[in-house]
Formats: sequence, structure tokens, C-alpha cells
Amino acid sequence: MAERRVNVGWAEGLHARPASIFVRAATAAGVPVTISKIDGTPVNAASMLAVLGLGAGGGEEIVLASDVEGADIALDRLAKLVSEGLDELPETV
Repeated sequence: MAERRVNVGWAEGLHARPASIFVRAATAAGVPVTISKIDGTPVNAASMLAVLGLGAGGGEEIVLASDVEGADIALDRLAKLVSEGLDELPETV
């Protein structure tokens, strides 16, 4: 299983607008991805309710994971999005 551990770069955490940006990016990734807090239960990264339910705050470490072969590029892009608090998914890493 591939995973990336990153700190949430949005000051407000994964709430409202940042969560929406992240969920759209996770959906567009083309591979199933989960998100969790450290030692927490992984949830579907493409589910707005699940992501909001995490309550991940700014600066908090989260884990992005996928058990699909070749998910590394998608995880790298999502990790960059989260860690840098970007407004959209980067085209390149």
C-alpha cells in the first residue's frame, strides 16, 4: 500500500472550501484514495462528508493512502495540494 503523510497546509484545516477542493482533486485522481488522521480510521477521500468528519485542523498530520498499483503519482499530487494549501490540484509534482 502506498501512502503519504503530510501536514494540512490550509490554516482553517480541511473544512468547507479546502475540503471541497481536496475532494474534487481526490475524485479526479482516478484511483481510490483514503484519508485519515494518524492512527485514525481511513475514510474515502472522495466523500465530502467523510473528509469533513475527520475534523483535520491546520498543521495536523494526515495520511493519504491507496492500495492500487501505480497510485504514487496521484498520492504525490494530493499530498502537494494538502501540504501547500493550494487552490487547485497541481498539474505536475
